[in-house]
Amino acid sequence: GASHESAKGSTVEINGEEEKKTRPEPGWPRPKGYANGVLARGQLLFVAGQVGWDETETFQSELFSQQVEQALKNVVAVLSEAGALPQHITRMTWYVTDKQEYLEQSRAVGDAYRRVIGQHYPAMSLVEVAGLVEEGGKVEIEATAVIPD
Repeated sequence: GASHESAKGSTVEINGEEEKKTRPEPGWPRPKGYANGVLARGQLLFVAGQVGWDETETFQSELFSQQVEQALKNVVAVLSEAGALPQHITRMTWYVTDKQEYLEQSRAVGDAYRRVIGQHYPAMSLVEVAGLVEEGGKVEIEATAVIPD
């Protein structure tokens, strides 16, 4: 499919549908690992916050990057139930209990992200929080996806 880029952003074709990634005026730095904005058309899917535990609600690791990988797998499982793919994610919000731990493991986090989600980078925010409801949880990830009509 065709794609084009302008000063306001770029349009990419995903599964026969166009998705527009937007960014501010020229001169702003290019985002690394996320998009400043995504414009999409289709059915909305809202994925509740997923933590890094398995289907038995057990954390298999205390390592931040491994909890990220499991949380992302849980997001993908919810997407799959609705017939969506990781490429349909338009927005993610990450809640972390320790920003420093996130920064220290950023390379491993990026590797885990690419293994599970691929080279797709939606609009994202990361927020440090005092704690999560799930004891032992270090990260919770919410996602919004748009499934093409």
